[in-house]
Amino acid sequence: MELRHLRYFVVVAEELNLTRAAEKLFIAQPPLTRQIKQLEEELEVQLFIRKARGLELTQGGQYFLQQVHSIMDRLDASIEGTRQVAQHRKTVFSIGFVPSVFYGQLPLMVRRLRRNKNLEIVLHELKTQEQIDALKSGKIDIGFGRISIEDPDVEQEVLFNEPLIAALPAAHPLTKQVPTMQQLAEVPMVTFPAGAGPNFSDVALGLFHRRGLKVQVIQQVNDLQTALSLVASDMGFALVPEQVKKLRREGVEFVTVADENITTPVIASRRRGENPNAVMRLVNTILAELVENRLSGRYP
Repeated sequence: MELRHLRYFVVVAEELNLTRAAEKLFIAQPPLTRQIKQLEEELEVQLFIRKARGLELTQGGQYFLQQVHSIMDRLDASIEGTRQVAQHRKTVFSIGFVPSVFYGQLPLMVRRLRRNKNLEIVLHELKTQEQIDALKSGKIDIGFGRISIEDPDVEQEVLFNEPLIAALPAAHPLTKQVPTMQQLAEVPMVTFPAGAGPNFSDVALGLFHRRGLKVQVIQQVNDLQTALSLVASDMGFALVPEQVKKLRREGVEFVTVADENITTPVIASRRRGENPNAVMRLVNTILAELVENRLSGRYP
């Protein structure tokens, strides 16, 4: 099996039409058909069902497509890392993160790592599930998120649990008190991010649902900044991690919630079973210090 077989397979799987796939690959259709047939024979698996109007992936084909995407992502990451090392003669260390974790102490970790002139730090804004995939493909070396996701190839460590606070329009009556979850449930809610879970929106809504409270989600948006803009526009409130209050957004008041256990974890994700290299050991040392600062109330 050669790399071209995998590239051909991905294009055919995306197009589900040999003629269109051949045009996209700039080759004739008969050679492409032979290449796919050779791949199926080598795998001893039928990847496609041939139909009158095109192709359909078999279950084996669907699984193989997922694996090939992972292989190609890892290859691309390796190529990019090799180029950066060749250009800068530096060790590349890539970090995935959800935006809300970078309003606290984690930027300090990045700044301290960047002091090492032999390190090239690359940051990728990724949702937690995207971080899991990126770890497995080699695109990132560590991820920071808020959602627990079980995967045999990835281990997750809860660094600390962070209180959630309410972001309310500045003129809202609830800014004059410490509101309860029941009081907040009576206000339209802005959640983030949009899209299929698991994500932070699920965590925030789950806090209400477990208390038997119904909320009216007036808008679901893709990111925190948009959510705060809608809050400032008096659209409703949002539950946000405590560190976000450092933004001091005009038109938004951040208030503590009265109920107990209104928290969200900050989670570090790493590849399972991988022996930490020198950079990862340095990262772990810095993280331990930052977590201790957080837990003891010492803020930089």
